[in-house]
Amino acid sequence: MSVALKIAWRYFFSKSGQTVINRINAIALVVVVVATAALMIVLSAFSGLKEFGLSFSNVFDPDYRVVAAQGKTITADSTLLIELQKIEEIEAVSGILEEKVFLSFKEKNQVAYLKGVGPEYLSVIPADSLVAIGEWLVPGTNTIVAGFGIGADMDLGVYDYSAFLNISIPKKNSSDNFNQNPFFTQQAITIGLYQISEDIDNKYLFCSLDFARDLLQYPKNQFSSIEIKTKRSATPKVMVQKITDLLGDSVVVKNRIQLNTALYKMLNTEHLAIYLIFTLVLIIALFNLVGALIMMILDKKPQMTILRAMGMTQKSMRHTFFLLGMLIILFGGGIGIFISSIVILIQQWNPFIYVPGTSLPYPVIWEFENLILVTTTLIVLGSVASAWASRGAKS
Repeated sequence: MSVALKIAWRYFFSKSGQTVINRINAIALVVVVVATAALMIVLSAFSGLKEFGLSFSNVFDPDYRVVAAQGKTITADSTLLIELQKIEEIEAVSGILEEKVFLSFKEKNQVAYLKGVGPEYLSVIPADSLVAIGEWLVPGTNTIVAGFGIGADMDLGVYDYSAFLNISIPKKNSSDNFNQNPFFTQQAITIGLYQISEDIDNKYLFCSLDFARDLLQYPKNQFSSIEIKTKRSATPKVMVQKITDLLGDSVVVKNRIQLNTALYKMLNTEHLAIYLIFTLVLIIALFNLVGALIMMILDKKPQMTILRAMGMTQKSMRHTFFLLGMLIILFGGGIGIFISSIVILIQQWNPFIYVPGTSLPYPVIWEFENLILVTTTLIVLGSVASAWASRGAKS
């Protein structure tokens, strides 16, 4: 242990002869504890909210989706899908037909997205578990499962045989004859209502792949996309390369982040804004540290004269008070991180704070990345504050 560190260590644990100096030092330590704990708790709370928000889209989105690089459809026969299923990293594969359609039911109209899925879709997305009323699709029938939002807006009833839901799309080769109906229409029966989130519930309805193919008039080997569920041990780069090698350069493989680019950008921007705001709070809190170090320098002025006479350089004296500031930062930050981690873990495993007006516990997640971010921020800003305050250490 160097002489400067020994002296700084003694200054940190020993009390000054002046009560006001001791109180200033104590306040500086407490402020560092509170600011560090606040930053850690807020970042963990945002991580919880982020995970909670993404849980809705993650339920609906597959691990990977294969789409056409150009155009609306990709061509893949049953043999190609079987070969895709044989890739080691892939657990399940499902061809999808998706198109914007016009809905009509008992004088109510709405535009929505029709998503045609086969029986293997449930191996990719457990959509049947999302059905709140009724049941999942029956293969080979003209049944549909709609979102709660669509059902509410159009007054759709489950197993309502008094009227059919009309699903229409523009005809591909419609003439300019005004007397000819430009739409191709199929009728369907609602047998289930699912509930995920407001946006999705108002946007999608599911039908069987055969029904969607008949309505959209697509050949049997054409799909809007291919959705894939991967194994946990899957290596993304290797798997994407294998898919591209099999299907060619005419397709693009997108993961969940790429499927929700706008959402992830928004969340990352909010995370940065929250981090900067509370970093500013930490910077303001470190002014207390600067004041405490300056008062310590003034209080130890007589001792510094003696140390200088004993051969201690001015650089070493500055280094001493720099280390004193870092000790306050490390001890205060360590205590703050410890207290905040306990609070976060208690809320995570045994909630005691709930969203106002609900029985939903406030989501928080303790993450190692947040710990590293808070520690790095504290050390960097603390080093700057300690270096700036220790410049006044002169005998």
